[in-house]
Amino acid sequence: MEWQAIQDILFKVVGGLGIFLLGMKYMSEGMQAVAGNKLRKMISAVTDNRFAACTIGTLITALVQSSSVTTVMVIGFVNSGFMTLIQAIGVILGANIGTTVTAWIIALKIGKFGLPVLGVAAFFFLFAKKDRVRYLAMTLLGVGMVFFGLQTMGGAFKTPEVKEYLTQLFSVMDAASLWGVLKCAFIGCVATMIVQSSSATIGVTIVLAQGGIIGFDTAAALVLGLNIGTTITAFLASIGSSTNAKRAAYAHIIFNVVGTLWLIPFFFSYVQGIESIFVHLEGFFAKTQENWDDITAKIALVHTGFNLINTIIFLPLIQPLARLVEKLVPDKKVDEINRLSYFDIRMLDTPALGIVQSKKQIRFMAECVEKMCDWLGEVLASDEQLDELEHKIFHYETILDNVQKEIVVFLSEMMTGQIPHDVMEEARREMRMADEYESLSDYLVNVLKGHVKLRANQLVLSNEGRIELIELHSNVASYIEMINKAELNDNKNVIGRAQTDSEIVTRLMKKFRRQHLQRLSDNKTTPLTSLVFTDMLNNYRRMKDHALNIAEVIAGEK
Repeated sequence: MEWQAIQDILFKVVGGLGIFLLGMKYMSEGMQAVAGNKLRKMISAVTDNRFAACTIGTLITALVQSSSVTTVMVIGFVNSGFMTLIQAIGVILGANIGTTVTAWIIALKIGKFGLPVLGVAAFFFLFAKKDRVRYLAMTLLGVGMVFFGLQTMGGAFKTPEVKEYLTQLFSVMDAASLWGVLKCAFIGCVATMIVQSSSATIGVTIVLAQGGIIGFDTAAALVLGLNIGTTITAFLASIGSSTNAKRAAYAHIIFNVVGTLWLIPFFFSYVQGIESIFVHLEGFFAKTQENWDDITAKIALVHTGFNLINTIIFLPLIQPLARLVEKLVPDKKVDEINRLSYFDIRMLDTPALGIVQSKKQIRFMAECVEKMCDWLGEVLASDEQLDELEHKIFHYETILDNVQKEIVVFLSEMMTGQIPHDVMEEARREMRMADEYESLSDYLVNVLKGHVKLRANQLVLSNEGRIELIELHSNVASYIEMINKAELNDNKNVIGRAQTDSEIVTRLMKKFRRQHLQRLSDNKTTPLTSLVFTDMLNNYRRMKDHALNIAEVIAGEK
């Protein structure tokens, strides 16, 4: 074959694949934007009920068109402690079913309409004023690009000489024997690992099958392999994460690998079963043959059937699977603090899910601040030196510094992309709240530093001063807890009570300061003790102010 012909094929395949992948991205982003609220509600509804978790995983993945994104999100939630291992495994099982929707979309016989759909949708996407219309147009724009990309790739294989050459080239991929099945599955696995997109692999597989370059058996074997290859994304996301996050990733790998390996010995029976289903449904497909591409529909059924069968097998085995990965990844000897070590970059392409992940981290910061308040209260009330609690408070403050930076960087990068207005506003609110919670941790540490300074200089608070400090701490801690509950429940009516309680804390702080200054004038305390004590009181006032700022963000005032 001449170099010019080879070059023409390469250009069409590479260009078509690029358009296909970009179309998948636009389709996913558009669907997320339209169904953003429903996505967030679905994630929040995940429970220990394995069937509910599996259903939610299926729906989310069908909407975002990427099992990799779903598994990365799940690992992130497990890592930050907001999803249990059992819940995560249930969602991951569902994600494997949801990802098969891609093949069914491709099976629609509307390739010739890809370009006009793309063109019309582009006009609405560029010029529509309403967000909902723009993102619906973006979804259709993605659909058009998917089919135009497939048609462009397919166009490279139409000439007889090209088809003959490629048939010879791909003759090494022949699933006529068990060894051939294993070889094809391995090639599908490696290809998916390299591109980290099962959608890309299945898109190329379908184009090759439609062009007659590879047979249906070979395409089916490649599909089995890509189910193993797609687990690489979850594995990479688990590196450096918590023990439970690693377990979730390993559960995904075990599910896909075991599910593929046990099916390979029965591969030919399975493929014949798929063929039989089409024979029995011949009447249905005869009526809809103008709407469906038969070979693509068969490949889609192979993919869906494979994941459905494995999910049905594994659903009752979630508990044993969880115990297995717990043995494979044992608990560490040191205590782990549940938190994300990073936000995965893949989540930037799914803002509807990314904003949920960052919101969970805001909740993590709120819980950490509450713990720091409790520990500081114990330190102030104790007559003994509580080194362990003091160390924890300093350690948590460092963690919250890092988490705040992660949230701000992640949300800033996400806001530079195409995201809906409501997600943009939520991102701004979360950045503000992350800053406020980080400031709260700073002032809690400042109070502890004052306490340590008194001890280091062998200074002792008067009984009255100590009682006042503990009472003020209790009031501020309760105030922060009230604000946190409002944030958890999204209670926008909290602002009235927050302002009232804020004034109470301010008056209490001023009262204690006056009483302390009176003790100073009566020589009942030393000037240095007075300086440290008043500084600690001021820190509590600033804590109250930052908590009030959070209440204003919740209420939508800032």
